[in-house]
Amino acid sequence: MLGAVNRVLLGIVGLVLVALGGSVLAIGLGAPAPSWWLHDGRDDVLLNEAERTRWRDEGWWWPVVIAVLAVLVLLALWWLVAVLRRRRLTEVVIDTGDDEEASLRGRALEQALAEEAGHLDGVEQAHVVLTGRRGTPRARILLLLDPRVDPSTALTTLAEGPLTHVRTSAGLPALLTETHLKTQKHPPERVT
Repeated sequence: MLGAVNRVLLGIVGLVLVALGGSVLAIGLGAPAPSWWLHDGRDDVLLNEAERTRWRDEGWWWPVVIAVLAVLVLLALWWLVAVLRRRRLTEVVIDTGDDEEASLRGRALEQALAEEAGHLDGVEQAHVVLTGRRGTPRARILLLLDPRVDPSTALTTLAEGPLTHVRTSAGLPALLTETHLKTQKHPPERVT
């Protein structure tokens, strides 16, 4: 979801900046200004003295300006934090039993779990993402199922097989898992 919002916002900001920048550049190079354009021509300034000082003496002007700028700064900071925050777990800490810890690459654990889940009966494809903290990972699993497979059977097989193997081999007391099941579309079958 965040990736889609990020792409849409970047697209909108990019289109607005290209449209405004291109218009200003074209008029600055001597192209005639369109009738809807805010300014008359090449030598016109972006904001003249009257436009800049128009509402300065109004009591509502400065609080509105400050509130709008504060909201824009907060939205920009939220966006920056959301983009920079890592969603995937890079490593999982494993207790070796002798008061030491070992680390396992998150991608390796994801690939092992996805490969084992992908070999289950009726599973066409499996995708795994590890999130959470290093000591308490969480797994998000997407299984693409054959249309003739019972989803509850596939879920039980996943829990008893690959998830149990991962918990045992990594020495994890628990692995919270969110599983999404999708069925692969198939053409309708003819009955004669």
